[in-house]
Amino acid sequence: MELRINRRALVGLGVAAALTASSFALLRTDSGDASSHREAPMIAGDPRNDNTDVYAFVSPDKADTVTLLANWIPFQEPQGGPNFYTFDTKSRYNIKIDNDGDAKPDIVYQWTFRDEDRRGNATFLYNNGPVTSLHDENLLFRQHYTLKRITEDGSRTLISDGIVAPSNVGPASMPDYGTLRAQSLKSLPNGGKAYAGQSDEAFFLDLRVFDLLYGGNLSEVGQDTTKGYNVSTLAVQVPAHDLALRGDARRNPVVGIWSTTDKWRPNGYVQVSRLGNPLVNEVVMPAGLKDAFNSLPPVKDAGIPDVVKRVTDPEVARLLEGIYGIKAPATPRGDLVEIFLTGIAKGNGPIKADLNSQTLNKDAGKLRPAEMLRLNMAVPPSKDPNRLGVLAGDLAGFPNGRRLSDDVVDISLQAVAGAALSGKLVPGLTDKVDKNDKPILDSFPYIPLPSNVAVNQR
Repeated sequence: MELRINRRALVGLGVAAALTASSFALLRTDSGDASSHREAPMIAGDPRNDNTDVYAFVSPDKADTVTLLANWIPFQEPQGGPNFYTFDTKSRYNIKIDNDGDAKPDIVYQWTFRDEDRRGNATFLYNNGPVTSLHDENLLFRQHYTLKRITEDGSRTLISDGIVAPSNVGPASMPDYGTLRAQSLKSLPNGGKAYAGQSDEAFFLDLRVFDLLYGGNLSEVGQDTTKGYNVSTLAVQVPAHDLALRGDARRNPVVGIWSTTDKWRPNGYVQVSRLGNPLVNEVVMPAGLKDAFNSLPPVKDAGIPDVVKRVTDPEVARLLEGIYGIKAPATPRGDLVEIFLTGIAKGNGPIKADLNSQTLNKDAGKLRPAEMLRLNMAVPPSKDPNRLGVLAGDLAGFPNGRRLSDDVVDISLQAVAGAALSGKLVPGLTDKVDKNDKPILDSFPYIPLPSNVAVNQR
C-alpha cells in the first residue's frame, strides 16, 4: 500500500510541497504500552501521580481554540470502590507549553486539589443515594481544585473552587453521568473552558505487544486491552493566541506541549512523572533510565547521550528485524531526532518540509532539542480525520499534536519498520485495534464519559 501525502493541503498551509512520504517516520523508536501507563518502576507504585496520556489538537468545533488534555491514574476499574479514584492533594498537576523553542515552559496550567469528605465514622459509602448534581447531598466525597496559569510575569488564578466530576460509581448511584460532567465544566476568564474529572480510557491498543511483540507471529492482536477502563482527566480549551509566542498565533503558530506531576516531599515539590509524545518512556527508554526520564525537564534531554541514542538507534526496530525479519532502517535515525527532539522543519534535519517546529515561529530564538508533543495551531481540523494522521496525509494528526482518534500504535509500528521511509506500509503489521470502543464527543472535552460497567464479567 503506497503512502500518500496531501500536497494540496501542504501548499495551502504554506508547508513545502516537496514533502514526501519518506519524511515521516512517526515515532522515536517503538510501538508500545498504553502510552505512559505504569511505564517506570517508581511511578508504577504511585498511580495517582502517574500521567498516562497527553493530547493536543485544534478544537474541531472551535478552530480558533486549542484543546490540551492530559490523563492520570491508569486502569481504573469502574467498580473499584469504596474509595474510588482521586487526585493527590499533595501534588501539583501541570500541562506545560514551550512556544519559543528553548525547551523551557513559557506557560503552565497547574491544578491543585483538596478533599471534602463527609463520611467520617458514619459510613463506608462514596454516596448514600442517587447523585443527580455535583452539589447533591448524597455525594459524600468531593474533590475541589484550583487552576492557575503561570508565566514569567507571574501566576493568575483562573478557577479558585472548581469541583471534580466524581467517579462513575454505577447506574443506581449516578443515573445521568452526562449531567454531572456538564455541571463540572468551568468557563475561563478569557473565554476558554476547563474540565477535571473521570473519563473513559480513550487510548486504544492491544497490550500483548509485551509477549514477544504480539506473540512472535502477530497472532495476539485485535483485543483492546484498555476497553472498559477509566482515567482521570484534566483539560483546558483556550484561544490559540493564549498559547502563542507574543500572543500572535499567525506569526508564531507552533507550540510544544508536555505534562508533569510534582509531588510534595520534605524538601519541596519533586517532579515524579513526565509525558509528551505517547509511548516514549515505556518503550523508548531502557529500564535503567525510566525513573530518571520521569524526573527530567525537557531542557536536559539533548545533553544526555543515552537518551539521544535511544532515538537514533531504536530498540524495537531491531526487535522487529529479529522476530519478524523486517529489516531495520539504517542508523542513526536523524528523521526521528527531527520529529521528536526538534520538530519538523527544513533547517532541522533530513525532512525537507516545514510543519511543527518552533523554528517556524517568526519571533523564536535558538532551538534547544527536547522531547515534547508539538502542534502547529495553523493547521485546521480535518473534516474527515484519518486514524494514521500525517502518515496518511492528514496533517492535523499525530505527530502534529495528537487527537483522540489517532492510532498512535499502528503509526508507530509502521514507522519504526521503515514504512515512512520506503513509502509503503508493511502488510499485516498492526495490532488490529483501530478505534476506541466509545465514540469521541462533539464538544469539549471530547473524551467519552467514563464507564460504569465492570471490566471483568461472566
